[in-house]
Amino acid sequence: MKLVEQGKITHQQLKVLIAGIAAFVVNAKIVYPTGKVSVCRDPEDDMLFECCMTAKAGFLITSDKDLIEAENLPFDLKIVTPREFIEKY
Repeated sequence: MKLVEQGKITHQQLKVLIAGIAAFVVNAKIVYPTGKVSVCRDPEDDMLFECCMTAKAGFLITSDKDLIEAENLPFDLKIVTPREFIEKY
């Protein structure tokens, strides 16, 4: 992998990263939105909120400012950055 070859991460860090991704994927599920919402500055991002609503997600972890700053969601959802999620949850 290029990151290891370039010295940006160690082989051990790569193994941990792959294990983390695998653990995430094992618990992932495909969601087909069943409702519409219109709460985001960027209307194309509303689809993410529709998926969260359908999945009854508790968190949306993102660095996208349009998503972070969305207001008036019609359901309960914590929108946090990756750093906030790691530090608080």
